[in-house]
Amino acid sequence: MASMVIQLIASFFATVSFAFLFNVPKKEFFYCGITGTIGWFFYLLLYNFLSSVVFATLIASVALTIVSRLFAVNRKLPVTIFLISGIFPLVPGAGIYYTTYYIFTHEISLAVEKGVQTISIALAIAFGIMLVFVIPQRCFLWGRRQR
Repeated sequence: MASMVIQLIASFFATVSFAFLFNVPKKEFFYCGITGTIGWFFYLLLYNFLSSVVFATLIASVALTIVSRLFAVNRKLPVTIFLISGIFPLVPGAGIYYTTYYIFTHEISLAVEKGVQTISIALAIAFGIMLVFVIPQRCFLWGRRQR
């Protein structure tokens, strides 16, 4: 449990740091951090119960895309401000590194295994984002009168 809390705090600060690098307005740092933390929370929760990296990533990307769209619509900003920053903790950077490492060390079977997993994770992220973007934008308005 303590490990999970530490990871959630780390994901918050990593997401805020990434938002800083992309020149997100300072007043949005907190919301970007929350987006990344929510995504990582769903990832950890599902991975601990199901032990499926790809499925956990898919559901986490759906959750953080929903939160990103909610923040974007209600704060009247582009969704990419929250989505790109929030997706950072889920990106399979280590998988890309190890795939390349195994290629250079001529461990082809490990490279293929890690490469397939990395591509699967990337596709899960893309598919999760796509699933949420087919929902009409008016569904993400809360507490506002719809015209």
